[in-house]
Amino acid sequence: MSDTPPLETYYAPKDLRDRIAYRFVKFLRYFADAFFARRYGHRAVVLETVAAVPGMVAGALQHLRALRRMESDHGWIRTLLDEAENERMHLMTFIQIAQPSRLERLLIVLVQGLFYNAFFLIYLISAKTAHRVVGYFEEEAVYSYTEYLAEIDSGAAENVAAPQIAIDYWQLAPDARLRDVIIAVRADEAVHRDVNHGFATQLS
Repeated sequence: MSDTPPLETYYAPKDLRDRIAYRFVKFLRYFADAFFARRYGHRAVVLETVAAVPGMVAGALQHLRALRRMESDHGWIRTLLDEAENERMHLMTFIQIAQPSRLERLLIVLVQGLFYNAFFLIYLISAKTAHRVVGYFEEEAVYSYTEYLAEIDSGAAENVAAPQIAIDYWQLAPDARLRDVIIAVRADEAVHRDVNHGFATQLS
């Protein structure tokens, strides 16, 4: 579609806060690559539990800010909560594709707890930095899902049937496959990337 955001987009850090956000995300990416390697389905399950955190945290804090100041949020709260719900649907989809092991379930609890508190503090200290973190996080998500597609296209990953939850949510064809799901998810991540980089720029 004409309104689909471009996939190959990179926001170059422009100040110290941007560079901190960029390095923080690259630090997280290093551990994700080391732990999951090319097990993209399992990577998606764990990382989507983390990806659903920022929208909920930022939405709650923006809600409280609007109440304190008794002013409009200019649509930020709904956008952020919709983002959190969308990321949760990504998780619900990939759980059907790659059942997490007990170790991965434990990792989810630990990582989500750590990331929630870290992001909460980052947002309180600098909302701009927090949104830039999410923007870079989504850049990495687009890159990872592009790699996942390459694995499917090369035959290294099986192009299984799309789960019914994905067909219903993205209104895919009844015979949709995993490849169709990843394309839809990747498009969502590109939108979240642009929205959060845009929020960060507005807060500059």
